[in-house]
Amino acid sequence: MASKDPIGEAILEYATTKNPADIIVTADLCDDDIIPVEVLFRLFDEMPSIEQKALSLCKGRVLDVGAGAGPHTSYLLDQGLNVIAIDASEGAVQYMKQQGINAKQLDIYALKNEKFDTILLLMNGLGIAGSLGGLPAFLIHLKSLLNPKGQILCDSSDVAFLYEEEDGSYWMDLNAEYYGNFKFQMHYKKASSEVFNWLYVDYDNLHKVATACGFTSNRIEVDEHHYLAKLSIP
Repeated sequence: MASKDPIGEAILEYATTKNPADIIVTADLCDDDIIPVEVLFRLFDEMPSIEQKALSLCKGRVLDVGAGAGPHTSYLLDQGLNVIAIDASEGAVQYMKQQGINAKQLDIYALKNEKFDTILLLMNGLGIAGSLGGLPAFLIHLKSLLNPKGQILCDSSDVAFLYEEEDGSYWMDLNAEYYGNFKFQMHYKKASSEVFNWLYVDYDNLHKVATACGFTSNRIEVDEHHYLAKLSIP
């Protein structure tokens, strides 16, 4: 496996050894963060309520984007839904296939000539858009993959709180396009990903862009700065 696949290496190693270790996430605009590997294998009862709600709303043929180790796909399959999982990580896809999941190593923009009733983007899945400026093209591409009356179930976070000063004011880089545009890099032991762009988008901006792209947008659930949204084709 390529050394630039930290997520895949973490998944395959944990699946074999069950020894927990952390994936380290470095960023340009905030402190480093960690993702415990075992979180990628969580069961439905261990998921936050936003994820549980999203899974309860899935219908028809489902596309799980950025599926990781496949916890959401596995649950939906147990509910009898028809699910395809995609992920950019070779190791993640290898593991999902070992579990009998219909998984493909694929960039979402390379997926064409397929139709789904539900597209699932969890764990801040809208981040794949890369930036606020990239969000319209991302949503338009997803729309091309939806059946009539199809839906996108997605979550993100309003990260304005990261810029809050002690006096309650906010510090923002006025030269930046948007305060939710980040650059990340992931590390697991000796494996490191390339630096990649990632978007955290507040709901008002998501609603504005989704409406312009022809969706009906609804905020389904909120947990502090984190929210679940449903984008539907009218």
